[in-house]
Amino acid sequence: MNSESIVQKIWDLCHVLRGDGVSYHEYISELTYLLFLKIAEENKTENLIPDGRRWSDLVAYKGDNLLDFYREMLTYLGAHASSEAVRKIYAFPTTVFSHSENLKAVIDGIAKLDWHSITFDGMGGIYEGLLAKNSQDARSGAGQYFTPRPLVDCMIKLLQPRLGEVIQDPATGTGGFLISADHYVRSQVSEKKYKSNPPRYEGVEIEKGTYRICLMNAFLHRLEAHLILGDALTKDAEDLSPADVILANPPFGSKAGSARKQRDDIAYATTNKQLAFLQHIYLGLKPGGRAAVVLPDNALFEDGVGRKIRQDLMNRCDLHTILRLPSGIFYSPGVKTNVLFFTRGRKNTGNTRAVWIYDMRHDAPRYGKKRPLQAADFSSFEAVYGVDLEAMKLRKDQGKGGRWRCFSREEIAEKFDNLNISWLSETEADPEDGLTEPDDISAAILLHLRAALSEIEAVADELAESSETDK
Repeated sequence: MNSESIVQKIWDLCHVLRGDGVSYHEYISELTYLLFLKIAEENKTENLIPDGRRWSDLVAYKGDNLLDFYREMLTYLGAHASSEAVRKIYAFPTTVFSHSENLKAVIDGIAKLDWHSITFDGMGGIYEGLLAKNSQDARSGAGQYFTPRPLVDCMIKLLQPRLGEVIQDPATGTGGFLISADHYVRSQVSEKKYKSNPPRYEGVEIEKGTYRICLMNAFLHRLEAHLILGDALTKDAEDLSPADVILANPPFGSKAGSARKQRDDIAYATTNKQLAFLQHIYLGLKPGGRAAVVLPDNALFEDGVGRKIRQDLMNRCDLHTILRLPSGIFYSPGVKTNVLFFTRGRKNTGNTRAVWIYDMRHDAPRYGKKRPLQAADFSSFEAVYGVDLEAMKLRKDQGKGGRWRCFSREEIAEKFDNLNISWLSETEADPEDGLTEPDDISAAILLHLRAALSEIEAVADELAESSETDK
């Protein structure tokens, strides 16, 4: 049985729970509890799990209420397991199961799989496959926690993380950036060199269920990482180190409904999550540190505070490259995004002299489930980007008919520091125009409603803050 077959069989078990209104994202979080116990049994690491709370105890349970037994197991593991890693994975446990029969069906389904054919590294791949499937469930919004692997790999290839560096993701989600960065570093050096000076990985995730998934993902990929359950825009970030490399896809939308105070060192207060995270990222870099950040179009053209933040970014950092991504590659079909590549300067003024922009939107395919993003889609961009500083100096502007253009800092200032610059017609089809399945159409409508509600909440918060200030 190959990995894809196992992923599909585990995924199909979720249909047992769909009648109870359980989303795929909730299902993945629940699977983390169960798969950890099963994998500990297969890998002979059950010493991490207290007696009486192991996979074999679940399978062999013959009592009247399996669900109560299971709940007690989760609570005990979160509070009393000797391993800190186990306690973190089972911290604040909640189960989506409502009936013992459903729980038993999922346990039996997992037990029947051919686990003996899978290596430990293979288990990491299976878990990642489940996360990829989870990201396609538009109705739950789960895709915001999962950046497509080809895009992740492209960003990492161009930033080239190295041994001994501090590598961070302040909006970690399921941990994809950190895991991919570790794969890249390991591929460049021998195991001996890696062990003598490994990178230091750090991440922050605000949502408890996603944090649990991230811990499991890191465990299965043997990633030693300092992962924080918290909000990088608050004092939780005090536990982070100055970074050599930051990779991030901050959550889309507006910051609304939180009573926690934003950090004092983030100079420009804003309810726009992406602009707040952008400030955190460029302030968190060491001099010479490099970053690649996914941001929606509005972060590139928003006026007022948005413009001040972009000016501050271009002063403190060399914003040398922007990749204009096509739509349809993230969970919200209509969202258009970019990747900003920048390097923190040795001083805090005048670091950006020119910005190179690559347009992937012109003549772009209709990306989606039927045409997923692939590594080859980035090959032309990677070729013109340049693998090192010397190659970057040899960049050539392709002119108005090409995808690759250079704009001086003076030209950008003339555009009122609007970085949403286009010169080619955006001939890509709107992904929502091609939706035909009722589930896809309803999911798109639901996403638009959620976005609208988020904006309304943000405006309400701003009005409330203004009213309090006036008093």
